[in-house]
Amino acid sequence: MGETIAQNRRARHEFTIEDTFEAGIMLRGTEIKSVRAHHVSLADAFARIERNEAWIIGLHIAPWGATDVRFNHEPKRTRKLLLHRDEIDELLIKTKAKGLTVVPLEIYINDRGLAKIRLGLAKGKQTWDRRHEIAERDAKRDMARQVADARKR
Repeated sequence: MGETIAQNRRARHEFTIEDTFEAGIMLRGTEIKSVRAHHVSLADAFARIERNEAWIIGLHIAPWGATDVRFNHEPKRTRKLLLHRDEIDELLIKTKAKGLTVVPLEIYINDRGLAKIRLGLAKGKQTWDRRHEIAERDAKRDMARQVADARKR
């Protein structure tokens, strides 16, 4: 796959991911330099389909420090996502019909050196879903700890 730049851990906590898509991001010169330097935050980002095009909104890419202000980019500008037409249509249908959301999961640099973003088609979790998931994770951790203690004896 390549080098992972940033992950949206909160997305997996707040949403149930049903399907994933890989998309390119249309970036300017100073933006790709900042991405490669890991100056990216997915915390408030989300994707939207408008006018039959996919857009990422709220993705924060820090300005490149070694560039003059007039050649630099705006950190939270809306950026176009590069997807195939059938993928955009599928996302549009599923978000309209099933009430799903398109959430960015991670940004990475692929083997060819291009910045890619992994999008998840997600359904929001209820509070009890999250509590149930935390309880299951704690139970698995306790069982693994008990098995490890039993092996030591």
